[in-house]
Amino acid sequence: MDIKIDITGEHINTARLLLRPWEESDIHDFYDYASVPGVGEMAGWPHHDNIDISRQVLRSFIDGKNVFAIVYKENGRVIGSLGLHPLRDEVESELKALRIKELGYALSKDYWGMGLMPEAVKAVILFCFENYKLDAIAVSHFVQNEQSKRVIQKCGFKYVGSDKRFAKQLNKEFDELNYILYR
Repeated sequence: MDIKIDITGEHINTARLLLRPWEESDIHDFYDYASVPGVGEMAGWPHHDNIDISRQVLRSFIDGKNVFAIVYKENGRVIGSLGLHPLRDEVESELKALRIKELGYALSKDYWGMGLMPEAVKAVILFCFENYKLDAIAVSHFVQNEQSKRVIQKCGFKYVGSDKRFAKQLNKEFDELNYILYR
C-alpha cells in the first residue's frame, strides 16, 4: 500500500551530505548536473537541454514533497536527488499489500565513485524505517547501470527478479533488475 511521505522540513545529516527538501534557489545546481549527458539517461529521463526543463522538474520535486536534494557539505552544492515514490503498477501484487516505497536517485557525474550515493541511500532507508515504519523499500536499475547496481548491493538490497521497463521520456525499453530491502 502506498504510504504518504512528506519530507517538508526534514533534514538528514550524514558524514558528508545533507538531505533536505528542494528549494527554488537550487535551480542552477540542479541544471548543472541534470544537463550532463548520461546522468538522467541512467535513470530513464533525458538530460535537460535547457534550464526551463530543470525548472519544471524542480517545481514537481517541491510540490511532490517526496524527493530530497542531496547537498555536498564540503561546498554546499546540490549534487543529486533521492526520491521516495509509490510502487510502480507493474510490480508484483503481493508487494502492494506492504507499507512500501520505491527509491529513485540521480547523482552528478562529478561525484560518481566517491561512495556518496550509498551514504545517502542508507540514511534514507533508516529515515523510512524509523519514521514511517515501512515494511520494505524497493529499488531497480537498468541492466547496464553498474554504478547503481553497486549502490544497491552496498545498501543491502536483495535481488528479486528482472523485467522490461519502458522509459516513456526516452521512448525506449530497458532490461531492469529489481531489488527489495525488508525492515
